[in-house]
Amino acid sequence: MERAEAYGFSGVMSGAFLLSCLLFAAVSRRQRGPYMDEVFHVPQAQAYCHGRFLQWDPMITTLPGLYLLSVGVVKPAAWLLGWTGSVVCSVGMLRFINLLFSAGNFYLLYLLLFKIHQKNKAVSGFQRILSALTLAVFPTLYFFTFLYYTDPGSVFFTLFSYLMCLYGNHKTSALLGFCGFMFRQTNIVWTVFCAGNVVAEKLNEAWKIELQKKKDEKISSRKGSFSDLTRILQFLVEYLISPKNVVALTALTWPYIILVSLFFVFVIINGGIVVGDRSSHEACLHFPQLFYFLSFTVFFSFPHLLTPTKIRKFLLSLQKHPVQYSLITVISLFLIWKFTYVHKYLLADNRHYTFYVWRKVFQRHELVKYLLVPFYIFAGWSFADTLKSKSIFWILMYFVCLLAVTVPQKLLEFRYFILPFLIYKLNIPFLSLYRQLLELAFYILVNAVTFYLFLNRTFQWENSDEVQRFMW
Repeated sequence: MERAEAYGFSGVMSGAFLLSCLLFAAVSRRQRGPYMDEVFHVPQAQAYCHGRFLQWDPMITTLPGLYLLSVGVVKPAAWLLGWTGSVVCSVGMLRFINLLFSAGNFYLLYLLLFKIHQKNKAVSGFQRILSALTLAVFPTLYFFTFLYYTDPGSVFFTLFSYLMCLYGNHKTSALLGFCGFMFRQTNIVWTVFCAGNVVAEKLNEAWKIELQKKKDEKISSRKGSFSDLTRILQFLVEYLISPKNVVALTALTWPYIILVSLFFVFVIINGGIVVGDRSSHEACLHFPQLFYFLSFTVFFSFPHLLTPTKIRKFLLSLQKHPVQYSLITVISLFLIWKFTYVHKYLLADNRHYTFYVWRKVFQRHELVKYLLVPFYIFAGWSFADTLKSKSIFWILMYFVCLLAVTVPQKLLEFRYFILPFLIYKLNIPFLSLYRQLLELAFYILVNAVTFYLFLNRTFQWENSDEVQRFMW
């Protein structure tokens, strides 16, 4: 990092943190008590603060990583600063933990962008800083910076684990992956993703050697025809059934293998992935979740994915491969028909944006979910097209992890899309400066509307005196 870029990044990060502190103060003034899931998280953290580590709220479904870390930060700070009484582990103090995580996420996003795109000399330091800022204020993540939720900490440890993986510090990466798992169990998928990065790199090297041996320049390790993909899959199977290769890959990925093995032991002992209340968190094959994620990604990446050039390229692809797209359409229609689930929370809780998306779009008519298939196909094509700079093995590995983290979820919840979205955004090429500024302005606008609604457009339910607020 050059000195000018370092100063620029420090200035932008300090300014963003100051603005976040001002917004944090506004949120804390308007919503002093616990709200939504904070009703469970805050008392649990306060119990830990008072040394009651055996107390557990059965309604909490995640492991106690957030509460343990909160106590580990707040207690020493209170001792050093002489705080006593109700201020220690108060709602505001606990929420401030996530403000620190948000600053950490900003820094990690910048370091990841620097590492992933270090070979691209055309990218300026200003573009890296701008991209990191844009991802740091990504609306769905940024909103939960100001509440005591697991999301900012979950993202922090997962991104940190990914960064250490890219630098080859796999034992550290696995340890950080364990911390991420303690915040949210589904983060084990991103431990597999880190291991997959190592495997994909070795596969790509071996594939290039294979091409050199055969002197077949028509096959590319990036993309190709269906026959090319078939040969790549054949190579993949042959490589992975070789004991020599399996031993070599195991030697490289053993820290991740140990962590994943511990995860399976946990699942067996716990009787499932969810702790606490399982009645509302049942796993199922909810394939349309992938379509919802792709739509979500197009919405928040429209300067990159929804452009006239992309649309023209997609229409040309349709003309060239009508049979393949017809088959994809039939499969998509079938998956929507047989595997669409509607969670009771989605229909009942009018505080979340997903409630209105479902009511205003999907509940207008039974056919709407099928009529959206052409858009889903375009979204999927555009999504995959932006990843073409990655090796085919990396793409396959990422899509496996994407399916694993989205499809089993019955509830349509935008928070579940945060990590796959960020990892996708980190790995696609940089936008032009104009489009970067457009994307940042869009995120700021969405955040402004979200916080305005949350702070000012309150309402009440008929059977409750509590103030309700709109949120992600």
